[in-house]
Amino acid sequence: MSERKPSLRTGGSSQSRFQVDVVTEGSSAPAPGSDGSRAPPEESKGRFKVVGFMDPGLGTATDIGPPPDVFHEPDTTKSDSVSLHSTGTGQTHISDTHSNTYYMRTFGHNTIDAVPNIEFYRQTAAPFGEKLTRPSLSELHDELDKEPFEDGLANGEEPSAAEEAAALMAKEAKGGTVKFGWVKGVLVRCMLNIWGVMLFIRMSWIVGQAGIGLTIAIILMATLVTTITGLSTSAIATNGFVRGGGAYYLISRSLGPEFGGSIGLIFAFANAVAVAMYVVGFAETVVELLSDVDALMTDELNDIRIVGTLTIILLLGISVAGMEWEAKAQIVLLVILLAAIANYFLGTFIPVDNKEPKGFFGYHTAILFENFGPDFRDEETFFSVFAIFFPAATGILAGANISGDLADPQSAIPKGTLLAILITGLTYVAVAFSAGSCIVRDATGDHNDTVSDTVNCTDAACTLGYDFSICKEGGCQYGLMNDFQVMSLVSYFGPLITAGIFSATLSSALASLVSAPKVFQALCKDNIYPGLGIFAKGYGKNNEPLRGYVLTFCIGLAFILIAELNIIAPIISNFFLASYALINFSVFHASLANSPGWRPSFKYYNMWVSLAGAILCCVVMFVINWWAALVTLLIILALYIYVGYKKPDVNWGSSTQALIYNQALTHCLNLSSVEDHVKNFRPQCLVLAGYPNSRPALLQLVHSFTKNVSLMVCGHVRTVSRRPNFKDLSQDYVRCRRWLIKKRIKAFYAPVFADNLRQGAQLLLQAVGLGRLKPNTLVMGFKNNWSDGNMRDVENYINTIHDAFDLQFGVVILRLMDGLDISHIPGQDELLSPSEKPPKESKDVLISISAAKDSDSDSCPSKTHSNQSSPLIIRATDTKSPLSLTDQRLLESSQMFKKKQGKGTIDVWWLFDDGGLTLLIPYLLTTRSKWGDCRIRVFIGGKINRIDHDRRAMATLLSRFRIDFSDINVLGDINVKPKKHNKLSFKELIEPYRLKEDDMEQEAAERLKAQEPWRITDNELELYKAKTNRQIRLNELLKEHSSTAKLIVVSMPLARKGTVSSALYMCWLETLSKDLPPLLLVRGNHQSVLTFYS
Repeated sequence: MSERKPSLRTGGSSQSRFQVDVVTEGSSAPAPGSDGSRAPPEESKGRFKVVGFMDPGLGTATDIGPPPDVFHEPDTTKSDSVSLHSTGTGQTHISDTHSNTYYMRTFGHNTIDAVPNIEFYRQTAAPFGEKLTRPSLSELHDELDKEPFEDGLANGEEPSAAEEAAALMAKEAKGGTVKFGWVKGVLVRCMLNIWGVMLFIRMSWIVGQAGIGLTIAIILMATLVTTITGLSTSAIATNGFVRGGGAYYLISRSLGPEFGGSIGLIFAFANAVAVAMYVVGFAETVVELLSDVDALMTDELNDIRIVGTLTIILLLGISVAGMEWEAKAQIVLLVILLAAIANYFLGTFIPVDNKEPKGFFGYHTAILFENFGPDFRDEETFFSVFAIFFPAATGILAGANISGDLADPQSAIPKGTLLAILITGLTYVAVAFSAGSCIVRDATGDHNDTVSDTVNCTDAACTLGYDFSICKEGGCQYGLMNDFQVMSLVSYFGPLITAGIFSATLSSALASLVSAPKVFQALCKDNIYPGLGIFAKGYGKNNEPLRGYVLTFCIGLAFILIAELNIIAPIISNFFLASYALINFSVFHASLANSPGWRPSFKYYNMWVSLAGAILCCVVMFVINWWAALVTLLIILALYIYVGYKKPDVNWGSSTQALIYNQALTHCLNLSSVEDHVKNFRPQCLVLAGYPNSRPALLQLVHSFTKNVSLMVCGHVRTVSRRPNFKDLSQDYVRCRRWLIKKRIKAFYAPVFADNLRQGAQLLLQAVGLGRLKPNTLVMGFKNNWSDGNMRDVENYINTIHDAFDLQFGVVILRLMDGLDISHIPGQDELLSPSEKPPKESKDVLISISAAKDSDSDSCPSKTHSNQSSPLIIRATDTKSPLSLTDQRLLESSQMFKKKQGKGTIDVWWLFDDGGLTLLIPYLLTTRSKWGDCRIRVFIGGKINRIDHDRRAMATLLSRFRIDFSDINVLGDINVKPKKHNKLSFKELIEPYRLKEDDMEQEAAERLKAQEPWRITDNELELYKAKTNRQIRLNELLKEHSSTAKLIVVSMPLARKGTVSSALYMCWLETLSKDLPPLLLVRGNHQSVLTFYS
């Protein structure tokens, strides 16, 4: 695309909408008569070239004819509709149906806007295909002077067929990965895993104990559980692309990392230990054969260890050699297993006389009827026998566990898993029926135990000429109940059954040895458990988890050397059942959440059936072994709590999120239908904090009384000269949310763009919230050093307070002696994620640029007038410049509410009744552990001759409010004149802001007042002289009584809107709160927020 190709001439117009280059899919020969191309038109300016492709069947570029044959008129419409037709003279015209403009491209290839394409919907890490990015809304909507596309194909463009073929050939030349179909990848593996050693050495015993009828019932019950689980697995597997990880991937992407992470770890461990179980089963069979011929190497236990170790080393070699070799080994084992099963059924039809004393007579109705009912012995019950059989039905996830190695997991997993369950279920039923129809329960093995006339014999064996009644006393070694190797006796060729046992154990061991590392690798890739990332690395073209193989080998070898698996076996079975239960629950949960993203193409499932399957799995867990079930549940719970506490930074669109959304929406709607009640009032705070890390003290204090009690929204008014693009906004939002989560501040972040603080605050005050979850209290920082800045900012600040009162909000203002805003201090880069932070040899400094050094940012967000849309990141050198003493104190004070406050007082100066908000906030603070050691002292105004009466009245009110207090102080000297030097200080404070109308003409004074409305008039000063003196006096009293308090909460003075100027009101707030410990100015909306009624 970088080379210029010859272009078609136009028939006389120099204003073409597009530059059209003609090529063919089969040839790149230039069209004759071509020359230089024109400058690109507006729509394609600086973005891409439009290249026309022709069907090879329409001729090559040279067949089109000279340029005059294809004429190109100016585009008079904006339609991109294109049609293709032939002129009948060998010329091909591609024309716009609404104009005479001719194109050489089809619809969607002559615009920046792109047609639907599957590549746009791939995830970044998609293993198949290459992710393409559709044009963003900004690229289609913004002005053309924005930056052009990056190098490469423009959005909406596609590579040519030749380019696609070249890319495909290059990929094939490198060697593609080995992918399996549904038969080789799923069906074979599942059948081999389900057809375990149980089929050959325990099935006959189960028939003897439970009888044919109950055995079939047991098989059907187990099959019911696995079938429901199979249906659920199919539903999840067809709800989107499935990657490697099997059960872990299915559960984690459906229920979230908490369930997925806990089940993934125990599922991988269960498969690793299952390797040892199967290998030990194989080793025991080998050692029995060696014992029969007196060929033991040492003793039986050590021989099992030796054979088991050699076996697992061999299996490891097959696994490490690659999935292709492992698949070939599985095919060989399947052939042997099928031959063994066929050998058994063939043997049932060929009765041999010398087998009759051992209980095998061939098919007889007498044996069928006798064995149809149960005959439980040795304290066995239906459920105990079911517990022994059920592990034989497991293994249905063997195919899903290698989902990453399947060519089409969405199709392979449902077909292979469900067909394997059907085939193996029928096989178990057939074996149970045949064994119960041709083998008696007890036999002596003695040819002389024939029926005599003197013995009253009624058993089925008696009708066949044998008397095995002596077996009722015990001691017989043959028959269904006594001989575990009876299938070898029945089979046509006995040694083939032994080979089948070998095949069953080795295939199951091999499947588990492959499954465990694959599941563990997927778990480690998601980085849910810190420190396990080393096992995420894959090797070779199939991304084989060699480190996982080694770990699985070590775990398996350890349990093989123990050689005592009777205790661990029930726990392993319960681990598998827990996985099945969660898969079923995942389908129920996803269906219940009713998320639009839950659209499985497999339709044969039902949410209630899946829930029943989950419950059945849990019941079966306790039936198999109750203590093992408890251990399993405790382990899952512990891992769930750990992962939930760590909160891994992943977002998989789980059904848990969907259900939380549904519940939140439902509860919000329910809340909206009920009127507020004073008993349920809680201060829901809108905090004008700017970037969250700019004023941590403000957020931490508000969080102290809103955490788990009420709503907190961090409002951010951004005043920029040019609004940034959506990408920058999204990154900013993510960084701020990340900072809040990291600091464990439970709050929302709400940024808005506005011309000034007041306008942005108005937007937030009116729009933030949902139903009843809507702020009712505005919280701001005090505007420190306001006198050094632009008074228009002060006007906006005071008017923001007036706006909040107009909207019936309460207002809270926090003032710290050293200020709140720390954004100008180097090193405040906490909004960056670890991956975004610079290397250690250099340092990024995150700051917010203010328009002026007026400390305006203590009360409102940073005002960025450059094109920066996020906190500015400056690369600093290693040499750290020391902080000034002022900045050091500011940093220390910014963390003062993060630590425990210790013993002290919260002084509440409840001077005016605002509905109780001034009292409620300090009470909520004392309920927190950080403020638990602080006691509330209440200060009220009163008359000098009624101090005791006023104190008793307030004590009565507080006791009815059920608010504990340590002391009540009635101030009878509030109206005493303030000290002279304090009055002089106030006069000096207001002097720069006075209008001084007496010193100028009335018209000039009115004009100045209109231009600068914050100016203080002489009339205003005289009118509010008493109120001014009260603020000065209150500051004196605050210094006298509360200079050692941990926090002061004082009623905020009100200023009548339109009467008191902004400068005077700001001077009141400044005078009242200066030179004091941390102070909250609070004013409710004068609606009761406290009540003493029940």
